[in-house]
Amino acid sequence: MSELKAHEQYTNREVSWLAFNERVLDEARDKNNPLYERAKFVGITQSNMDEWFQVRVASLFQLRHVKDKTDIVGLTAHEQLKLVSELAGKQTKEQYQVLNRMILPALADDGLNLVCAAELTEPQRQELAPFFSTSVFPILTPMADDKTRPFPFLATDSLNLAARLERDGEERLAIVQVPDILDRVIAIPEFPGQYILLEELISAFIADLFIGFTVKSVSSFHILRDMELDIADDEGPNMLEEVQQKLFERERGAVIRLVHEKGMSKKVLNRLIDALDISTERVYAVNGPVDLSFLSSLVKFGQDKSAKFAPFEEYMDERLGDERIFKAISENDVLLHHPYDSFKPVVNLIQQAAKDENVLAIKMTLYRVSGNSPIIRALGEAARDGKQVTVLVEVKARFDEENNVHWAQELERQGVHVIYGLKGLKTHAKVALVVRREEDDIKRYVHLGTGNYNDVTAHFYTDMGLLTTDAEIGLDVASVFNVLTGYSDPDYFYHLYMSPDGIRDALIDRIKELRKAVKNGHQVKIRFKANSLSDTPVIDELIAASKDGVPVQLVIRGITMMKPGLVNVTENIEIHSLVGRLLEHSRIYIFELDGVREVFLSSADLMTRNLSHRIELMFPILSEELSERVVQVFDTIWNDNVKSRVLQSDDEWDRVNRRNTDSINAQEFFIAEAQAKVKAQKQAQKQVDNQPKFEPMNHPF
Repeated sequence: MSELKAHEQYTNREVSWLAFNERVLDEARDKNNPLYERAKFVGITQSNMDEWFQVRVASLFQLRHVKDKTDIVGLTAHEQLKLVSELAGKQTKEQYQVLNRMILPALADDGLNLVCAAELTEPQRQELAPFFSTSVFPILTPMADDKTRPFPFLATDSLNLAARLERDGEERLAIVQVPDILDRVIAIPEFPGQYILLEELISAFIADLFIGFTVKSVSSFHILRDMELDIADDEGPNMLEEVQQKLFERERGAVIRLVHEKGMSKKVLNRLIDALDISTERVYAVNGPVDLSFLSSLVKFGQDKSAKFAPFEEYMDERLGDERIFKAISENDVLLHHPYDSFKPVVNLIQQAAKDENVLAIKMTLYRVSGNSPIIRALGEAARDGKQVTVLVEVKARFDEENNVHWAQELERQGVHVIYGLKGLKTHAKVALVVRREEDDIKRYVHLGTGNYNDVTAHFYTDMGLLTTDAEIGLDVASVFNVLTGYSDPDYFYHLYMSPDGIRDALIDRIKELRKAVKNGHQVKIRFKANSLSDTPVIDELIAASKDGVPVQLVIRGITMMKPGLVNVTENIEIHSLVGRLLEHSRIYIFELDGVREVFLSSADLMTRNLSHRIELMFPILSEELSERVVQVFDTIWNDNVKSRVLQSDDEWDRVNRRNTDSINAQEFFIAEAQAKVKAQKQAQKQVDNQPKFEPMNHPF
C-alpha cells in the first residue's frame, strides 16, 4: 500500500473547528434538549464564530500573501481563507435555518414572540414611543456619510443600522450605531409575550433622527475586526504599557467579517464593502437578526421551568468549607471534579490563607478571573495583613486583557507583588501555593488545576483540580514560581512537567515506551482527553503508536487534525467528542502498561501554542485511589452514547449507535453522582443534629 499523502491522514485546523461548531449547532437541533437551552446553543455558535473570525480568520488574512508557507494538508493561507470563508457561509445559513424553522416558532408557541419593526401594530407603536423618546433617542448619534465627512469609525462587534435617505431627489447614507449600553431585547408594554429587538425599535422610529428627509430603507449590519493581540517577543517597554497600547490599536484592526440583513440595497452594501475595505468572500447576508447573541436575553423572559436544564446542587465537602481545610488537605490529597464538586474549596483555601496568622506567603497564577472575584479580594486582604503575596496576572489572556489589566493594577495598589506575564510567553498554568508555619516546620499547600481561577465559569466548565501537601510537589511548585518571578533554571522537577517543551517531551517519551512495550507482548493503552489536538509532533507519535498496535482512545472536544480509522495507519485510534450542557474543559493524560497506570492532569491542550509557546504544567495523581477516580471519569465520558460523537476517517462525526444498549449521558451521570453525595452528607449531618444531647444536672442543693 502506497504512503498516504498529508491531506489523506490530516485535517485542516479551521475546517475541524467549523465541524466542532456544527456539533454545538446540533445541540440546538436536538429536541431532547430543553427549548431555552436549544436557543442558547444557537447563540453560542454565534459567539464561537465571532471569536474564531476575530482571531483565526484574522491570522489567515494577515498571512494571505505568504505563498511559500502551507498548513499540515498543504494549503496556503490564501487557500485556507477562501475555503473557510465559504464553509463559514454555509454554516451561517444553517444557523438561520435552525433559528427560523425550529427555535423562533417554538419560542413563540411558548409565549416569547419576537416582533420586527414592520410587524408592529399602531397600538404597539404607541406603547413603545415614550420609551424610545426618553430612553433611546437621546443616546443615538446619526453619522452622515458624504463628501464633506469621512465614513464613520465603527467598533468591532458593533451592531449598526444603515439608513438610506432621500431629499429633493438626492440619496444620502447615514449610519446609526445601536448602543450596547441598553438591553437588546425589549418587552412591549401592555402586550404580554411580545418582544422587540433594540435595532428594530430604532428602525421603527428612525425618521425622528432625520427631520426633512425621507427614509427609503433601513438595514442592520454587524462587523468584526482583527482582534489578535501581537506583543513583541524582544525586550521592549513595560509589559503593562505595551498591552494597553496594543488594546488601543486592536480596536482599529482590519474589518474581517461583515454580516448584513437580507434586503439591503446593493448600493448601500457596495458602499459598506468599499468603506470597510473587506473582501466579498467574508460578507454574509442573513435572513434574520444579524447578531444571534440576543437569544440568551430573550429566553430570560421565559417562565417555563421545563424549558431549562434542571438545576443541580454542587457537592461541597464540609471539611473543605472553613478553617478545617488545612487539616483535611494535610491528611489526604483531595481531587475536585468541577462543577459536580464545588469550586468553593479552592476559593476557601485562599480566603483562609489570607486570615490564618500562620500563613507566611501566597503565590498564584491568574489567567482568567471573574469580574467580582473573591480570590482577588482575599489576595488583597492577605497583602494588607502583611503576608508575602505574589501573583502572576497574565495580561495577554485573549479577550480578558482589559479585565486582567484592571485586576493587576488593583492588586498592586493593595500591596501584592504582581508579575505581568513573561515576555514572549503566555502563562496558562493554573497553580496556587500557600506557605504555612506549622510548629517548627514549614508546610506547602498546593492547588493545581486544569481550569481557571474563575468562580463563575467553574459552574459550567468541567475541570479537575488537586489539593495536596505532598512535599516533593510543593518543592516543584516553589521552583515553578522561582522561574516565573525571578531568574531560575531548575535541573529537574520531582513530579511536575513544565512547558515550553517539557510536557510534549514527557508525553512523547511515554508513548515511545508503550510502543516498545507492545512490540514485546505487553498490554498497553493510551487515553487522552483535551480540548484540541493540533500539535504535529504529538499527532505523528500517536500515529506511530497506532501503527505499532497501541490502542489509543482520544476524547477531543474541539479541533482534531488527525483522521482516525485509516487502515495500517490510524486504525488503532478512536476519537470521540462530547458536547453537552456543560463545556468539557479538563485535560487528562493516562498511560497504561500491564494494568499499571500513570495518570496526569494538565492545564495544556495538545496544541503547538500550549506545548511550545506557553507556561503550562502537567502533574501526576499520586494517590492510587484518586488516580482510579480520574480513570473512572475518563471511562464514563468515553462510554457516553447520548452526547458523544465519533470521528470517522472521512472527517464526519457520527453519533454513537445506541441499539440494544442503555443510554449513558456522562454529564448527567456525574450530576446524579454529585446529588447522591450531597444527599448522603445532609443525612449524616441530620443524624448528628438529632443525636440526644445529655447535659449534666446541677446539684439540687
